[in-house]
Amino acid sequence: MASNMDREMILADFQACTGIENIDEAITLLEQNNWDLVAAINGVIPQENGILQSDYGSETISGPAFDPASHPAPAPAPSSSSAFRPVLPIRQIVERQPRMLDFRVEYRDRNVDVVLEDSCTVGEIKQILENELQIPVSKMLLKGWKTGDVEDSTVLKSLHLPKNNCLYVLTPDLPPPSSSSHSSALQESLNQNFMLIITHREVQREYNLNFSGSSTIQEVKRNVYDLTSIPVRHQLWEGWPASATDDSMCLAESGLSYPCHRLTVGRRSSPTQTREQSEEQSTDVHMVSDSDGDDFEDAPEFGVDDGEVFGMASTALRKSPMMPENAENEGDALLQFTAEFSSRYGDCHPVFFIGSLEAAFQEAFYVKARDRKLLAIYLHHDESVLTNVFCSQMLCAESVVSYLSQNYITWAWDLTKDANRARFLTMCNRHFGSVVAQTIRTQKTDQFPLFLIIMGKRSSNEVLNVIQGNTTVDELMMRLIAAMEIFSAQQQEDIKDEDEREARENVKREQDEAYRLSLEADRAKREAHEREMAEQSRLEQIRKEQEEEREITQLDPNKSLLEVKLFPQETLFLEAKE
Repeated sequence: MASNMDREMILADFQACTGIENIDEAITLLEQNNWDLVAAINGVIPQENGILQSDYGSETISGPAFDPASHPAPAPAPSSSSAFRPVLPIRQIVERQPRMLDFRVEYRDRNVDVVLEDSCTVGEIKQILENELQIPVSKMLLKGWKTGDVEDSTVLKSLHLPKNNCLYVLTPDLPPPSSSSHSSALQESLNQNFMLIITHREVQREYNLNFSGSSTIQEVKRNVYDLTSIPVRHQLWEGWPASATDDSMCLAESGLSYPCHRLTVGRRSSPTQTREQSEEQSTDVHMVSDSDGDDFEDAPEFGVDDGEVFGMASTALRKSPMMPENAENEGDALLQFTAEFSSRYGDCHPVFFIGSLEAAFQEAFYVKARDRKLLAIYLHHDESVLTNVFCSQMLCAESVVSYLSQNYITWAWDLTKDANRARFLTMCNRHFGSVVAQTIRTQKTDQFPLFLIIMGKRSSNEVLNVIQGNTTVDELMMRLIAAMEIFSAQQQEDIKDEDEREARENVKREQDEAYRLSLEADRAKREAHEREMAEQSRLEQIRKEQEEEREITQLDPNKSLLEVKLFPQETLFLEAKE
């Protein structure tokens, strides 16, 4: 009978080979076969061509599966741990496929999953937990073992554990966590980006907007106003957490789901809604439509009062116009615009594209997919109270200038003069459609300047966003980046399609080239064959002439082939005479 140590080894090998995790079931099967490992395994997993080797000699028993009922096991050898040892394939399974144990370790509000071979020790589990939980091994008590407390040097195989195990860690010598963990979690949330999936209820359109955790709820609502033309005070929201009670609260503190959170926004119904506000609801969702004067609340943010703003506007009106009226050449008009813009606001400004709007389209959209960019159209208006502030503090900010230069083609136009305004609306109607043109036509003067962000598509040009003058540098940058993210996703698809198309064209070119080379080779072979035939014909002709020369010489040594050809009758007469 096998000893206790031998039985533990036999039990572990049996479980590794059969996959039976229940220890009681495994022991029962082994006892039925008198702790004969091979017989027990063959009883569970019959071998089609079993090969067993006895400890008594090198004789092998091959054939059908070993049947413990008809082949009782012989008495065990004194020096062996079991009556039979499998040679192949069972021993390979035992040696090459170690038994893996899964541990789910709980510590306070954390769960750590550990996977180890059963040949490892308890101390190795603690070392892994030390790296994961940042708890010294000396301060850690690992509980949950079915056999009670175990030493760190204990081998897992000796514990006869099932495949899946649950343990827990106690740290009685460590103080409980302080409130600093909450502050560190909040700081981490402030640095995270939240994806807000906002559904516009009236038009059933969905927007995916990225905001940092430090952004406020008020900033979200103002950005939604730019997208939907619903003023903040008319917005009716669904989906905000119950803790989001203050618009000044940052998103990290509001209880939003991370990384995505769904919201729904609609227009709050009002019995006193004016006709102008009703028209706002039918405006294209990509554009910002007319809004009432109450929505312009941002002038104090610029650090100047109304008197200063109006004073700057009056000064601007006395300067030279940004663009000549009725300019025949758009390139010349843009040259004057750039020069006047530099004289007013300095040299740190976006690089305005010099040329027609169609040429700007070509530069931005009709190039290789990897070289495409977004098109930004700046619409200037000298009579707006926001123009000077927007140009000097937003459009000329170094961060904005740098980002536009890297990712955008920037084109500009001045709408101050009626003739130039009408000319741009005609271009807008031709390139973007009547809805966009009508939206720009109905914009109030104080809503200028406008910043249009255009993305080129295969069959049309889409207006991604319209940024009004009452904005801040951070909002402007955020909306430029958001548009760039949408464009980048589309650009990757275009690059993939273009690469596939180029690959197909390269294959076609290679096939055409191979066909051309094949034709040239065939033609060269044919010409070589024709030359060879012509040469053979020439040599044959020479041979015939030489034979005729010999025949004539034999008849009359004084005659030549040339004379025979010149006087054939005489030659025939001589031949007949002979």
